[in-house]
Amino acid sequence: MQRPVLYSYRRCPYAMRARMALRYANIDVEIREIALREKPAQMIAVSPKGTIPVLVLASGKVLEQSLDIMDWALAQSDVDEWIVQDQEVQKLSTDLIATNDGAFKQALDKYKYAIRFPENPPDVYRAQGEEFLKRLELLLQQNSHLCRNTVSKADVAIFPFVRQFFMVDNAWFETANYPDLKTWLNGLLNSQLFIDVMHKYPVWTDA
Repeated sequence: MQRPVLYSYRRCPYAMRARMALRYANIDVEIREIALREKPAQMIAVSPKGTIPVLVLASGKVLEQSLDIMDWALAQSDVDEWIVQDQEVQKLSTDLIATNDGAFKQALDKYKYAIRFPENPPDVYRAQGEEFLKRLELLLQQNSHLCRNTVSKADVAIFPFVRQFFMVDNAWFETANYPDLKTWLNGLLNSQLFIDVMHKYPVWTDA
């Protein structure tokens, strides 16, 4: 049977969370690591928008959004119930991911690429992002993970973006007052799941 094909870029947080879900669900995929400046024609042919990740199923169906890829993977196998059943917790999970992908991602991009947004100094954008970090810290004071005491979809969907925020100025982050967030982040960074999906692949080309 033909394996699904995942067009990916190792350091992209969207691709990262998709790879983590696929790995967790034990789905055998062909990972095609792309160069963002030279996107392969085959990828553009199946997904003209040209962003990653893109998952091409054996049926030919194309999933172009990382959350759709996560949901598809979890529909195949979810042994640890990353998809929470409690409606209130599910609502929290959905809201956290939406905030992460919206306001937090916007602040993160401005913080990371502050030179492109000279109307404010970087610490202004960092403070905007911290509004979300503070919310996460409060949640992690209650449980070891965002929605409960074990990993759920929200943790994996959000973690790559918090990792990127931390990497902008890790000296600042190390001194920031987010003890529970740091413990959570380090736990995911050192997890076998994350280590496995960060394997380096050679750049794939059409040739």
